[in-house]
Amino acid sequence: MSVRELVVLGTSSQVPTRHRNHNGYLLRWDGEGLLFDPGEGTQRQLLLAGVSAGSITRLCLTHFHGDHCLGVPGVLQRMSLDGVPHPLRAYFPASGQEYFSRLRRASIFHDTLDVREHPIDADGPVAEDAFGRLETLRLDHSVPSIGYRLIEPDSRRMVPELLTRFGIAGPIVGQLQRTGEVDVGGRRVRLSEVSEPRRGQRVAFVMDTRLCDAVFALAEDADLLVIEATFLDSDAELASRYGHLTARQAGQVAAAGGVRRLVLTHFSQRYEDAARHRDEAGEVFDGEVIVAEDLMRIPVPRRA
Repeated sequence: MSVRELVVLGTSSQVPTRHRNHNGYLLRWDGEGLLFDPGEGTQRQLLLAGVSAGSITRLCLTHFHGDHCLGVPGVLQRMSLDGVPHPLRAYFPASGQEYFSRLRRASIFHDTLDVREHPIDADGPVAEDAFGRLETLRLDHSVPSIGYRLIEPDSRRMVPELLTRFGIAGPIVGQLQRTGEVDVGGRRVRLSEVSEPRRGQRVAFVMDTRLCDAVFALAEDADLLVIEATFLDSDAELASRYGHLTARQAGQVAAAGGVRRLVLTHFSQRYEDAARHRDEAGEVFDGEVIVAEDLMRIPVPRRA
């Protein structure tokens, strides 16, 4: 059975707190495990979340500030220790190649992991496979930073009533899905006659950035938007100065993009309670708002 969910491993920003670890987000997507921005302590958070490091197939870094990447050495070394047999594809801003190389070889260990590096220096698709299409766009932060979105291909949903009407059942259904048409009782039946369009699901991941066009583009039509909300609106000047978003801005992005489920995260340690972040986002976005907590599991919404 396929699983599509976000496992939240950490939700703080620059400074971890007693209750919030540095960043870390694992998107479980059928047979893929996309690990976004593993900060310090991610290896232990995986253990606490009950998730094997061996489930990680792709590493996606938005930028090279420590709270978004200092967990890389521990995760890679754990995957080597566990003898993970599959390759790990690593995506990161090309300008940070030097930093990734340092993280990759941060200490002495028996390296058995097949890491395939994909430095990114332009907007657009960076991977396309059966799992969907992974795209990046450049954001507006104090250092080079990128956002990600995963887009599942559109498909068609079989309509049982129409299948029955045309007398299609059993193995013929699979044949119809593969070939697009079948002969039934001397009549040619096309896939379009017994099915309806089904839009692929979309997940967007937006970390450190000021408000910019790329943020809105990444969030457009997202079923799940994971987005930083480092500051409250009362600290909007600080947010702009340091290249971050407020909770209200995150809500505005979700509203403009028609997002279905909004996940706020990356909270400054200055705030003891993130309930106000939910309130601010909810003032401008009338959809579902989730304030992320460490070790929370958030399902990707079922297809509409």
